Amino acid sequence: SQNCEEKSSNYKIKSHSYLCYSMCLCISPTYELALQTGKVIEQMGKFYPEVKLAYAVRGHKMERGVKIKEQIVIGTPGTVLDWCIKLKLIDPKKIKVFVLDEADVMIATQGHQDQSIRIQRMLPKGCQMLLFSATFEDSVWKFAERVVPDPNIIKLKREEETLDTIKQYYVLCNSKEDKFNALCNIYGAITIAQAMIFCHTRKTANWLANQLSKEGHQVALLSGEMAVEQRAAVIERFRDGKEKVLITTNVCARGIDVEQVSVVINFDLPLDKDGNPDNETYLHRIGRTGRFGKRGLAVNMVDSQRSMEILKTYERHFNKKIARLDTDDLDEIEKIAN
Repeated sequence: SQNCEEKSSNYKIKSHSYLCYSMCLCISPTYELALQTGKVIEQMGKFYPEVKLAYAVRGHKMERGVKIKEQIVIGTPGTVLDWCIKLKLIDPKKIKVFVLDEADVMIATQGHQDQSIRIQRMLPKGCQMLLFSATFEDSVWKFAERVVPDPNIIKLKREEETLDTIKQYYVLCNSKEDKFNALCNIYGAITIAQAMIFCHTRKTANWLANQLSKEGHQVALLSGEMAVEQRAAVIERFRDGKEKVLITTNVCARGIDVEQVSVVINFDLPLDKDGNPDNETYLHRIGRTGRFGKRGLAVNMVDSQRSMEILKTYERHFNKKIARLDTDDLDEIEKIAN
């Protein structure tokens, strides 16, 4: 019996020693997504307290050459690369699992792609590669073929099916003032738990936030030029329900899960860097509602013939009808909430 206890004690020491270095790298395109994923890991980790988590994100200051002992590292690609090469906090040859979250963004964004490839090339042969995304375009498949030999492919849903719980509408407007009036009419006719409103530019987002604040709405504003700590604080307040409206650019288009979001407004329709319809961003934007099995509402503001052409592109791509909504008819607005 004593001999067994000694063996058990020795095993625990060896096991603990084995675990005291980084074995899993999870890369996300933004600070917010890294933080959100980390919070989920922390909740799961309550059942396995020996496993620790470190955040490799901008603003997390670390000393050069001091090896971190956390087994899981989640962060953004530039900081993770610095931790591996410049600061030498992580030995990439000891990594067992490498995860790319929102793989299509990581691959489509030139800087992220280069950094992700550099990290991947430092990893040992046999390291498990995991790529996650709601949308997998050809570029993602080609990249996956380069870094994941003989992959197992798991498809949960076709993208068309993910829209089944979301009612989609569009509103005809002539100006941003018309859009704002339509927004006020929607708020006046239906009960909205929390809403996310997407704008194309920071200037428009700032203007809209000021207008809604004057109307007495509790508004949070999120944009890319904010420090990562500020952005995290804004999202945390919104998640806690301290603000009911979150106005943002594409910073929050992906992955931010807030259960009480019942309405998404595309104040400006999403476009890619060349000004063309961006189907993936549209899907991710309106996908902020209709989550957790609940029904959601998405309203698109259309202010030109070009905007209407873009909207029709989304209709064809997802094979989903986007009906017109007359926001001057309060009875009609009330019906869409049922």
